[in-house]
Amino acid sequence: MQDRRRFAIAVDIGGTFTDIVIADNRQNRFVVSKTSSTPENPATGFFNAVEDVLRLAEVEPEAVEIVFHGSTVATNAILEHKGARTALLTSRGFRHVLDIGRAEIPREANLYGWVKPKRPIRPRDIFEVEERVLSDGTVATPLDMTQLEPLARQIERGGYQAVAIALIHAYANQCHEVQLHEFLASRLPHIEISSSSAVLPVFREYERSMATVMNAMVQPLVGRYIRLLEDGLKDRRIEAPLFIMKSNGGIFPPKEAAHAGAHMALSGPAAGASGAAFLGRLGGIEDMITIDIGGTSADISLIRQGQPQKSTTTRINDLPLALPVIDIHTIGAGGGSIASIAENGAILVGPESAGAVPGPAAYGKGGTQPTVTDANLVLGRLPPSLLDGAVTLDTEAASAAIDEQIARPLGTSVTEAALGILAIVNETMNSALKLMTVERGLDPADFTLAAFGGAGPVHGGELMRLLNSRQLLVPRHPGILCATGLLSTDLRYDFALTRLQRAGHYDLDDIAAVFDRLSGEAAAKLSADGIGTDRHQLRRMADLRYAGQGTELTVPFSDGPITNETVASTVSSFHDLHRQLYSFSDPQGAVELVNLRLEATGRMNPISPPQLAEADTSQLPPDDSRMAVLQGLEKQQVPVWRRERLLAGHRISGPAIIDQLDTTTVLFAGQHGEIDSWGNILISEDAS
Repeated sequence: MQDRRRFAIAVDIGGTFTDIVIADNRQNRFVVSKTSSTPENPATGFFNAVEDVLRLAEVEPEAVEIVFHGSTVATNAILEHKGARTALLTSRGFRHVLDIGRAEIPREANLYGWVKPKRPIRPRDIFEVEERVLSDGTVATPLDMTQLEPLARQIERGGYQAVAIALIHAYANQCHEVQLHEFLASRLPHIEISSSSAVLPVFREYERSMATVMNAMVQPLVGRYIRLLEDGLKDRRIEAPLFIMKSNGGIFPPKEAAHAGAHMALSGPAAGASGAAFLGRLGGIEDMITIDIGGTSADISLIRQGQPQKSTTTRINDLPLALPVIDIHTIGAGGGSIASIAENGAILVGPESAGAVPGPAAYGKGGTQPTVTDANLVLGRLPPSLLDGAVTLDTEAASAAIDEQIARPLGTSVTEAALGILAIVNETMNSALKLMTVERGLDPADFTLAAFGGAGPVHGGELMRLLNSRQLLVPRHPGILCATGLLSTDLRYDFALTRLQRAGHYDLDDIAAVFDRLSGEAAAKLSADGIGTDRHQLRRMADLRYAGQGTELTVPFSDGPITNETVASTVSSFHDLHRQLYSFSDPQGAVELVNLRLEATGRMNPISPPQLAEADTSQLPPDDSRMAVLQGLEKQQVPVWRRERLLAGHRISGPAIIDQLDTTTVLFAGQHGEIDSWGNILISEDAS
């Protein structure tokens, strides 16, 4: 007889597959599955996956205790310009705040080829209101209440589904935004409203306005989607609470997600980074570089002292999203990346992708262009079928595509062409890995590389060598780490407030008052979510810059009373970080305090993966073998192991291949892998 309400379900929806895991909290057991996603209606794919895993695990719906979900609904709405019809209300004179932007070309863009990205709201959908608050919070011009009724009628006639309110200097005094919000909410109760003082109460009107607009655009979509999930779970007799993944690496309940949908944007890769960090902490690994390689892209993040690093300078559709998110660098390199030949005869790989349809030539779905997956298959690094036989691969079609479009035009063999494709894509990924480490003053040799996603473990061994990282970690379920990562997340909220203070004139009382205010808001939010005060964890931070600089660095701010010593310690941390990132600092220079931040965490009970039994011996005979090119140009007979047979303490020396449901791991000559108690493969270079 099953104990009631002891199972946790985590569902992560991707573009091609929906990954799901059900965890038994009492018997330390995981059951995992992959089902097809349904982009036309993500909720259908969600429930297909839930029903499938309940069947596989033989679990009754009533026994589910908690449900976690990572979704691309908000991300796709922004990327595909499919958000709700939204109006922006701004202060008089700032109607073109979005079009003007920063009036600069991104540093990494082509100076002559850059095209200004399309703004999510047209100027005709932006309405000015008569009011003015100064940067110190003083009301210079009170809000003209007589203009609100005509404004409400315009919004109603315009057929808007959402309204974003972003008034100048509202971060310093939110009174006018609150008045506008309350009036419109009572007058137009069917319209979703987002205010910048709630979404992002920090200075820089362009970034603040853009974040508020994005939140307003996705709010109706996210709200409807979450209601579908909640109703559908109840219809299926699952009365468990639902938690949604955020882009900052935490989770929040549906009532918060429904009004803060922008915090779900880019949350998919965040679950993978959080999951990798959790696995690292279990194994005593605190510093990691993670690479999540899927079919279209590779997502790279950095983990320091066991925590994924965050950023407030993320961009989506080349537009700023200044909310705190896990710092992830994405490149167009994955299993579906298309290989071609440039005019000068060089092999190009990506960023164009064959996607899931038509997919690589090997998929037999009409794809004719050679891809990274085709190259790996031709070289024998992939098995003849994926997902334990559910997807059969066509080696001849893959070979023909590479031969016709790469090998023959270059006058080389199919094997050499396939190796060339992999060399190019690996160098592309290695450059991105160095961008997150070397260009930040960090030595990759001090980090463990964690490779996951469907294609991560195939390329991980070569990337470890190219990057010269300490070792390679391949998780137990690499292809569904974003789902299993959800099981280790905590409730997390970020609070911030601009308090510009000049060097030498720090107002200690004001700093203390702001942190007290943010701490009070954080405690109230976590308590409302049912988190006891003994599980509250608050972390202070501050954004600092040298006088005259236009960007800030975020550094920790000491707990306890605010004194000259704690401020000096924070400034010293800023100098150290500036030196690490830019190779210089100015300890005598004037340092300005710009924003005060608070990260509030409500600690949940993380669900650890089941531990493996200890092996009687370090050696395990291979299950099979296949012809593969792992060194030189000739295929050789390479031993193959099934991942599910490996126990803690088993050791495998390369060249070797390890197959499993969701991926394949490749070990090259001179490398060896050891299985730890959590089922991870730790791969290192043999001692020379």
